[in-house]
Amino acid sequence: MAGNSSRTPQNTDPNSRQARIAEMRRAEKARERRNKAIAITLSTLIVGGLVGFGAWVLIDQKQEEKRREAAAAQLRKEAEEIRKKPVEGEQLWDVKKLGRNHVETPVKYETVPPVGGDHHPRWMNCNGDVYKTPVPEVNAVHSLEHGAVWVTYNDKAPQAELDKLATTVGKTPYTLMSPVKEQTGAIMLSAWGKQLTVDSADDPRVKQFFTKYVQGEQTPEPGAACTNGLTAK
Repeated sequence: MAGNSSRTPQNTDPNSRQARIAEMRRAEKARERRNKAIAITLSTLIVGGLVGFGAWVLIDQKQEEKRREAAAAQLRKEAEEIRKKPVEGEQLWDVKKLGRNHVETPVKYETVPPVGGDHHPRWMNCNGDVYKTPVPEVNAVHSLEHGAVWVTYNDKAPQAELDKLATTVGKTPYTLMSPVKEQTGAIMLSAWGKQLTVDSADDPRVKQFFTKYVQGEQTPEPGAACTNGLTAK
């Protein structure tokens, strides 16, 4: 007698197969919707982050600009206060008695170094120029007419002080520096009709003199050039 084989009957119901396919399609569409939602959310977050960062950068730039403007305004205020005060120990000349003619003949000045008077048509470059050798007085005086401060020194000036002054001059437009062996003071600062003698570059009057007289009110020709003039030989 032949035995009966036990077999699991296969589900061949077409309706059941279509239901599985439909379910798979619904799951796929759900994944697509989910992925799309995630993509939109991420894009929104990224765009929002970029906008926020850009806004922060703009705000920070505005704040930095305001800080710079406030600092500049404070410096201008301090400079105005300095300009109102006389420089202690400075010598003053009557500018009405200082000639301003352009001449190409030798000029005999009353002071060493001179603080004004007739001068050569060509000025000495004074855009923070530091000269190691003496410069012609007639050209340097023309620089003073343009509003420059002329720093001079003799053999008595310590080298350390000269180095400090050279640094200050080098970063200050409308200034020049050179040796004048014949002058009485170790270090002297001259502007048109003004002169100050100091012993040290750290003397607070040095900064005051620069602030007050670099393109100061004493300048006969404010804004005139300090470049394209005469250079050291």
